[in-house]
Amino acid sequence: MSREAFIDELAIAIYAGDGGDGLVSFRREKFAPFGGPNGGDGGRGGNVIVIADRNLATLNEQKIVRVNRAESGIPGGGSNKTGRRGVDSIIPVPVGTLVYDTGAEGGELLLADLDHDGESTIVGKGGRGGRGNSRFTTSTRQAPDFAERGQPGQIRELRLSLKMLADVGLVGFPNAGKSTLLSRISGARPRIAAYPFTTLIPALGVAEVGERRFVVADIPGLIEGASGGAGLGAQFLRHIERTRVLVHLIDAGAAVLEGRDLVGAYDSIRNELGSFETELLDRREIVVLNKLDLVADRDALASTEREFARRGIELQYVSGVTGEGLDALLRAVSTALDEVDAAEQEESQCGS
Repeated sequence: MSREAFIDELAIAIYAGDGGDGLVSFRREKFAPFGGPNGGDGGRGGNVIVIADRNLATLNEQKIVRVNRAESGIPGGGSNKTGRRGVDSIIPVPVGTLVYDTGAEGGELLLADLDHDGESTIVGKGGRGGRGNSRFTTSTRQAPDFAERGQPGQIRELRLSLKMLADVGLVGFPNAGKSTLLSRISGARPRIAAYPFTTLIPALGVAEVGERRFVVADIPGLIEGASGGAGLGAQFLRHIERTRVLVHLIDAGAAVLEGRDLVGAYDSIRNELGSFETELLDRREIVVLNKLDLVADRDALASTEREFARRGIELQYVSGVTGEGLDALLRAVSTALDEVDAAEQEESQCGS
């Protein structure tokens, strides 16, 4: 899969199968040429089903088939034989996909949030099969010469929207070292280079601390105005929504080599997160000064450290290149996830 082919938004059309027609038929036995009705029912049309598959990472496969059709039911047969049911159409999508009906009355309607592997939803119901003429026999109507047509299957226009599932989201300005960090703490191999917007798609990796494993997402670099559509951030901000802990990377080398205001850079990214979704500002956060290998004199960071300390923020110090501080950072992330787990469990118990 090429990196340029990453797809996390897609519009598709679905056509559930029509029900099979009921049959008009009469017994034609050797000694009963004008026997009673025996027309069978038509089979139900197949459903269209969307199912979450952990083996998929993007919606690329669904782009190939933009129109999905389930099989129609088979018409009924003689001797009261019911027609075969239509085969369902199965649409596999990545875990974390939201399914919307774009043609719903009153505006777009969320049909399902498929956030577990194997979770599925019927997005198009097949039509009911028509009844054969034997179904219409009564005491006063012994030989009905009519049957029902099968009902049409459901037709819908859908929008699939992928929000990646990760425990930890790496955020920060372009070239803050997120891709390098991800490659050092997991088996992921994101694209790494010394220029902004190296990461053009979100990348996932799995990190381990003792017996604990957690998924880390490298979110493409944000810039000022990202929530309003600037840069790449607007396209990928929604992938941060599902993360439980944010690791905010700040390029410490930029303060020394370029005289950049690191606190201002931190505030800028926080403003973009808040503009996109205010709840992100309450998400558990770990602030990291990265690229310490570029800082020869740590005293150059003194004013930055004092300002963060004044705000009650405890900094982590790492170098994705040399590996300095990575073990301490992973332990801090693991502890933060434990605390989030405990808080969620307590909230769940209080609500029950």
